[in-house]
Amino acid sequence: MNEALLNKEVQNFLEKNYKTEVSKIAFKGSIFPEVSTQELTAQIFGKKKAEKKLSTWFKNRNIIYPGRVNLEQTSSEKTAEYKASLISGDSIVDLTGGFGIDAYYFGRNFQKVMHCELDRDLSEIVKHNFDVLGAKNVEFFTGDGIDFLENTSEVFDWIYVDPSRRSDTGGRVFQLSDCMPNVPENLDLLWEKGKNILLKTSPLLDLSAGIKELGNVKEIHVVAVENDVKELLWILKKDSSEEIKVKALNFQKKDMQIYESYFRKEASANIGPPLTYLYEPNAAVMKSGLFDALAENFELQKLHPNTQLFTSEKRVKFPGRRFRILKSLAFKKKLLKNEFSFEKAHITTRNFSESVALLRKKFGLKDGGEHYLFFTTGPKGEKLVLLCQKG
Repeated sequence: MNEALLNKEVQNFLEKNYKTEVSKIAFKGSIFPEVSTQELTAQIFGKKKAEKKLSTWFKNRNIIYPGRVNLEQTSSEKTAEYKASLISGDSIVDLTGGFGIDAYYFGRNFQKVMHCELDRDLSEIVKHNFDVLGAKNVEFFTGDGIDFLENTSEVFDWIYVDPSRRSDTGGRVFQLSDCMPNVPENLDLLWEKGKNILLKTSPLLDLSAGIKELGNVKEIHVVAVENDVKELLWILKKDSSEEIKVKALNFQKKDMQIYESYFRKEASANIGPPLTYLYEPNAAVMKSGLFDALAENFELQKLHPNTQLFTSEKRVKFPGRRFRILKSLAFKKKLLKNEFSFEKAHITTRNFSESVALLRKKFGLKDGGEHYLFFTTGPKGEKLVLLCQKG
């Protein structure tokens, strides 16, 4: 960590110029003898990124930011605060501490937080930032979190792991056995040194595969921000029952959509034709796979066993988008051309053979406007187009 970044002149420069394009700063070079151009641009990028993702860090002077990769992989404050709300106790060890956003929020619910980080420079940066932020109950271990567990005699209330999802060649991986640390391979050690485990994984990980590899899964939380699934959170407990709760959350700008049920709950959805309202699940619900339970809970019909669109006569509050169906049309080009009197429409395909791009070209429709078109498959396998408006 270069302490020259804390000089008043450097901090003033960063506050004044953080909105400037990083490439322009790089082209001009650093004006500070003790700070390299690379270090300066890293701080500009970090401050720019933190403005939306890490407001607590952004609002404080003398914060130092790590490299681009560390910032891109770190939790947002919104998701870190949520995962911290799920657990509490006397002690927690974060085996993969990174930039420390999760550890900072864990500190609100635990007497002691242990932050483990392989990268010495990053560990020093986090320690400095926590001093700035007044986080006093965090201890630091520079080294491999698994090594720390093997050599400590302490048993923690919780162990938190966010395995690195980059391969040795820099590519992204998502299978648990390909991540570092390899959690399934180290489960015996984790249970020896922890009473409970919280694991964060890639949103690409299949839920069934994760349950099979991990065992003792009590809850799975699918966390999305503005309809983009960011992470899967797995709560593991030694006394977990066979029932696994699955909670799908979608953080929106003004509120949060929540739906929860049980993994593979016995449920069967009724299949039927389009009614008055159409419902499209948000991304978190789509990842959860709780479709039949969703239909049962909200008294909805599915359009087709493989079409994850729902319909009802009565309007209900729903974790996703809701539309009023204006017309249900057969997928016949000549018929549709006569019906499409507008030049713009939002197009969605569900269980349909043609792409959005091809459909736009075929019907000469630009993106946007007040009309919503769903190209899908109906209860008898027929191709349908649902003309809708937000409702």
